Amino acid sequence: MSYPIELDEYKQQVADLYSHRSSNYDDGDWHPRIAHRLVEYAQLSQGQQILDIATGTGMVAIEAAQIVGNEGQVIGIDISTGMLEQARRKVELLGFCNIEFRLADAEVLDFPLNTFDCIFCSSALIWMSDLLGALQLWHQFLKPGGLLGFHAFADTAFVGGTITQKVLEKYGVSLLFSKPTGTVEKCHNLLQQAGFEAIDIQSEQDGGYISLEKAKGMWTGNGSSPVPGQYPNPILQLSSEQLAQAKIEFDTELEALQTEQGVWNDITIFYTFGKKAA
Repeated sequence: MSYPIELDEYKQQVADLYSHRSSNYDDGDWHPRIAHRLVEYAQLSQGQQILDIATGTGMVAIEAAQIVGNEGQVIGIDISTGMLEQARRKVELLGFCNIEFRLADAEVLDFPLNTFDCIFCSSALIWMSDLLGALQLWHQFLKPGGLLGFHAFADTAFVGGTITQKVLEKYGVSLLFSKPTGTVEKCHNLLQQAGFEAIDIQSEQDGGYISLEKAKGMWTGNGSSPVPGQYPNPILQLSSEQLAQAKIEFDTELEALQTEQGVWNDITIFYTFGKKAA
C-alpha cells in the first residue's frame, strides 16, 4: 500500500529540517534511550502489528520489530526522505524482514480501521498541525483494546526554547513549542478528548548541565527554521533590529542561570499512553 504525499509549506519545512539532521540524528545516547523507554513501557508481545509514526531513523520501529518477531509486523512512516534513508539502511544491515518504512504524512493516513495493536509517536507529536485531529485519526487505526504511546515534554523542558519563549513574549511573539502537551493534565485531556481510556502517564526527569556556550547556541529566534505547530513562523514578524536585541536579552538570561556545573537543561519527559475501548 502506498500513499501520495503532498506536503504543505509547513510540513515541507519540517521534512527538510529533519532530512538535514538525518546524518547525525543517531549521535549520542539520548534519542535511543528515550525511544527504548517508550517501547519498554508498552510491553509489546510477539505477533503484534505496530505502527510507528514519525519513525525518523527507525529507533522505535526497530526495537519493536525485535519484540514482535517474524509473526508480527512493524510499519514506520515519516515525511522526511533523509530520515527514512537512514532507517532503511539500518534495517538492511540487521536483515529484518518484518519491518517496512513508508514516506507518508501522519495526518492523512488511510490504513484500514482496527489494524494495529500499538501505535507509537516518538518525540514528534507537537509537530502535527492538529494534535487532537491526529490523535483521533490514529485512534481509528487501533484494534479494540489497542494502545497508543507517545513522548511529550514538559513546558519547562529545553532551556534554549523556554528562554527564547520568555524573551520573545516581550516582543508580542508567542511560541507554542511544548505548551500543548506541557503538563500531565494537558496530555491526559488530549487523549481523553480523542476517545482514549485507561490513560497512563509516566513522568521522568531527564536532562543535565550544559555549557553556557552550548546553551547560547540553542537560540531559536532567527526565524529560519519551522516551529512546532505554527506556520508561518511568528518570529518573522519581528525586524532584524528587534531580533538582534532579543538575542542579547536571551544571552543575558542564560548568563544569570550559569552555575559552577554549567546551565541546567531540564528535559522532563511524559511517557504517555492510552487505550482504545476493548
